[in-house]
Amino acid sequence: MKQFTVPLRKVMQETGLTPHFLPEDAQDALIKTNDINRPGLQLAGFFENFECNRLQILGLTEIAYLEQLGPEERQLRLDAFLATKPPAVVVTRGIVPGAEMTALAEKHQVPLLSSSDTTSEYMAILISHLNVELAPRITRHGVFVEVYGEGILLTGDSGVGKSETAIELVKRGHRLIADDAVEIRRVSAKTLVGTAPENIRHFVELRGIGIINARRIFGMGAIKVTEKIDMVIQLEIWDSEKVYDRMGLGSETTMLLGIPTRMLTIPVKPGRNLAIIIEVAAMNNRQKKMGYDAANELMHNLGMETEPVPPEKQAEWMSFGE
Repeated sequence: MKQFTVPLRKVMQETGLTPHFLPEDAQDALIKTNDINRPGLQLAGFFENFECNRLQILGLTEIAYLEQLGPEERQLRLDAFLATKPPAVVVTRGIVPGAEMTALAEKHQVPLLSSSDTTSEYMAILISHLNVELAPRITRHGVFVEVYGEGILLTGDSGVGKSETAIELVKRGHRLIADDAVEIRRVSAKTLVGTAPENIRHFVELRGIGIINARRIFGMGAIKVTEKIDMVIQLEIWDSEKVYDRMGLGSETTMLLGIPTRMLTIPVKPGRNLAIIIEVAAMNNRQKKMGYDAANELMHNLGMETEPVPPEKQAEWMSFGE
């Protein structure tokens, strides 16, 4: 899998770091791992299994430990630690690094930075930022919208109506994240987020009209930069010979970056209001996440089985609706 990186400059900007020493071109140095380290053991002289490629965080405990050492011992410990050349050292709680630490950082050409946040707060901010920036990612053809707080990824063949449906949803008060290309990132073992590549962000292609800018036409409230992916909806041209799910008792999923994601297949034909259908799908998905399933309640009221039912059998049960 491709390894992603983030420049130290961006980390500094996004997490609010103040530089105390920066080697030449250090801001262009690339951070390659989302793991971080508090080097208490290393300052005590233990370097076995030390991952020196991680950002190093010095909090109140580490600084207090260094201050209780004698000047010569403290210099030896700091010198040994900085000689490993970590990508950067961050001192938290607004503590200003002393002249001794700054001089050794300059000696070993290690960026020395500080944050006004507490150690725990800054670590949470940093880990969250690195998880997004360094997350495994793929790009998929589709349209990504937020509907009632649910991130809905619309997929399907070109010309099936994804972009037109997205514009209708935007007109109904929902928000567009991406059209045509959706960059999907795995930010945790259970979470996927989607965004648009920066060069096409907010642009939508409508056949017969051309390219429009959704932010310019509909305003800032109509767009969003990123959102969690809650459901995938596959749009496909109606096939009269195919049996579609009519009750929702099954639980179809698709794998995205190794994470199973709920999936619905919605057939498209003239006269179907896809925007309303997707709104209802989003609300129904929220209800299911909150523990309520209308199909199961109906089956219970009818005294029938509630195990997943094949679409063919659902068609038999629902034949009275034809």
